[in-house]
Amino acid sequence: MRTEIYITDYNCVTPLGFDVSSNWNALLEGKSGVTLHKIIENQEPFYASMIDSEKLNEEFNRIFDRIQNGTQDSTRLEKMFLLSLKPLVEKHPISEDTAFILSTTKGNISLLKNQTNLPEGVFLSSLAQKIADFFGFKTKPIVVSNACVSGVMAIAVAKNMIQAGKYKDAVVIAGDEISEFVISGFNSFQAIGTEICKPYDKNRDGINIGEATAAVYITSELNQNEIFSFKILGDSAINDANHISGPSRTGDGLFSSIKNAMTEAQVLSENIDFISAHGTATIYNDEMEAIAFNRMNLQNVPLNSLKAYYGHCLGASGLLESIISMESALKNTLIPSKNFKETGTSQPLNIIKENQPAEIKYILKTASGFGGCNAAIVLEKC
Repeated sequence: MRTEIYITDYNCVTPLGFDVSSNWNALLEGKSGVTLHKIIENQEPFYASMIDSEKLNEEFNRIFDRIQNGTQDSTRLEKMFLLSLKPLVEKHPISEDTAFILSTTKGNISLLKNQTNLPEGVFLSSLAQKIADFFGFKTKPIVVSNACVSGVMAIAVAKNMIQAGKYKDAVVIAGDEISEFVISGFNSFQAIGTEICKPYDKNRDGINIGEATAAVYITSELNQNEIFSFKILGDSAINDANHISGPSRTGDGLFSSIKNAMTEAQVLSENIDFISAHGTATIYNDEMEAIAFNRMNLQNVPLNSLKAYYGHCLGASGLLESIISMESALKNTLIPSKNFKETGTSQPLNIIKENQPAEIKYILKTASGFGGCNAAIVLEKC
């Protein structure tokens, strides 16, 4: 009999708040973290979702002793990681069988600015080890870095390694920050929108970059102290091998990922209560997703994208959006896909337009990214 795997705790640090409750309340009020920012000199300001550095430092100094374990030399991203992870490790003891999994696309990429040599902290393995050492993890850290599906894949990696008997539980953390490197890259694709993004809308014109960190606790052993639990029923990751940055026009990779995850989960399309989609507000991504969802007969399932609230948080997006999806299920409330007014895809989708009550038991979370990667997980509220 297959071991059942559960998510029983989570936390996040975003421009909308430094914990889940503040984020949830902001979403209910329709607040967005996306505002105009000027990050690159000699370039016009652009819309992005960025954490206020002064507020971040205030919160960090409030939570951590400035000299505690060398926190004084923490980078901005590392501070975000430490803040999001601390509440989880305080509640869940770390053992010899606890995995530490870090999801990111760029990590401490900002350390490369004005450097002639590679700083040690820029290596993802070094970043993961530093965070793991701070909290006393005993196992070798695992890094998941597969473009924008990293956050969803990290959940799948934890599930599969626990089921394989490698670990008994796992802490998964995901994060990325806005940097000149990332902005320049998306600018080169002419993919950055001129206003707050509009996923799936007819008048969408591109993405907003965002930043966040998020953390979840995953275990095979439930106890009576758990406030909630979500079973990870199925997962899959498929590469469509279409293009270095463009998704398959027929949605093959995402379609196969969803199909495999739902097959493992043993749920049918009519069982899915809610879809937390990728929804970047780019023409090709949104169209590809619409095709894939229709191929799976999921076009009538309530669906949203959180990108107009948080921007695209790269390696953090999948984990952060999974957390908000679970919070939606716990609160029996669907959050609208902000700024959606008129369908802009060739095939129909049931886009959520306003806060609405709903009984949510089965959640489908999807993600897609550069290099043709696609991922999906199915969660069940217990």
